[in-house]
Amino acid sequence: MSLPSSFMASPVIMFSAVGAAALGARQLIKSWQAFKAAPRVRRFYPGGFETTMTRREAALILGVRESAVVEKIKEAHRRVMVANHPDAGGSHYLASKINEAKEILMGRKKGASDSAF
Repeated sequence: MSLPSSFMASPVIMFSAVGAAALGARQLIKSWQAFKAAPRVRRFYPGGFETTMTRREAALILGVRESAVVEKIKEAHRRVMVANHPDAGGSHYLASKINEAKEILMGRKKGASDSAF
């Protein structure tokens, strides 16, 4: 008595599918571990303020390049001030630093700190 060929083929197909699923799961785990180990990109400047504000620090505060045009500086200043305005619960100190950054980047001030804080 011989078995039909369909009985022989189904275990082969089943083991192939299980093997493919195992390899896929292994690759998924490796990818997840590589993702978790990758360094995170920070979108903020981690340091405090310098004693005398430089053009670089002013650009970091406003989130623009040091060589940005006046319109970009004004737009960035407005965006940052809306988020940090003292009348909306923001800090007076941060607002003064944001204003100082705008003045330095627009060339009205040469970097000497006239901040009240």
